Amino acid sequence: MNIATMSNIIKRYGNHIVLDHVNIEIRQGEILGLLGPNGAGKTTVIHALSGLIGIDSGNIELFGERQSGSMLEAKRNIGLVTQDITIFEDLTAKENLAFFGGIYGLSGAVLKRRIVETLHFVGLMDQANKRPTKFSGGMKRRLNIACSIIHRPKLLIMDEPTVGIDPQTRNHILESVLELQKMGTTILYTTHYMEEVQFLASRIVIMDQGHVIAQGTIDELVKNIRHEEKIMLEVVELTEALLDDIKQLDGVKHVTLLGTTIQITLQAGTGNLDRILSLAKGAGGVINIHAQKPTLEDVLLTLTGKQLRDTEGI
Repeated sequence: MNIATMSNIIKRYGNHIVLDHVNIEIRQGEILGLLGPNGAGKTTVIHALSGLIGIDSGNIELFGERQSGSMLEAKRNIGLVTQDITIFEDLTAKENLAFFGGIYGLSGAVLKRRIVETLHFVGLMDQANKRPTKFSGGMKRRLNIACSIIHRPKLLIMDEPTVGIDPQTRNHILESVLELQKMGTTILYTTHYMEEVQFLASRIVIMDQGHVIAQGTIDELVKNIRHEEKIMLEVVELTEALLDDIKQLDGVKHVTLLGTTIQITLQAGTGNLDRILSLAKGAGGVINIHAQKPTLEDVLLTLTGKQLRDTEGI
């Protein structure tokens, strides 16, 4: 069963097409990772799905109903964790949760109980009566998440929830995401940290330039690029001549230096390993060599030619 479906979505800003016939399904109970480089269209997908912007054509269904501006009940079942922290600095943590809980229709004893439960969940119960001006960046991030889950949404959309925080807080947030999934929440998760998606996601959608260019599990996506092999080679004497000789071999696509290690990307099945070893032995000998399995980052680089780090997108 799908919690949300985006079918043939087109979104323009002036003459610029930001989303071009985008099709995405979010299945009940899953964590769907949404990846893509700068300008891929991820944030526009999030804004369209959550009803913050309209679309030019196509259809969005939420919880079995076609999306419209008046879908108040559907919107009450969505939580949005924004990349920018959207909390009130002049309200205490508890007052922030009371405000956002009230927006989602909570009141009275139910609201009071949810405030306590949510503060415990994000590890901020001991900060309940303090203002965020006293909080670290990681604590503000956790309060930001708390404000988005106090109403127990069926669908939680998380847009870069771990930007600019310390490793301990990041681990706390990632574990919390998994716990939310166990509790029945469906999650759409975007990040520029590949390891987060590998840790969390049941499936992955990769976007580039307004298009969905691949989707599936990590194993399914990796299978699609197994026409390539990667070899990591450390030699006794690293010379320009050796690098040039390796580059000249048939089937070698890229030769990259990583410190004193040579990373060689080559077409699968070329039988070049023996030739590479012979060249390395002739240049002084081999210290270490091993074949590296394709990763999710290799998938992204193969499909888009770009990395995720330090990029922002529309």
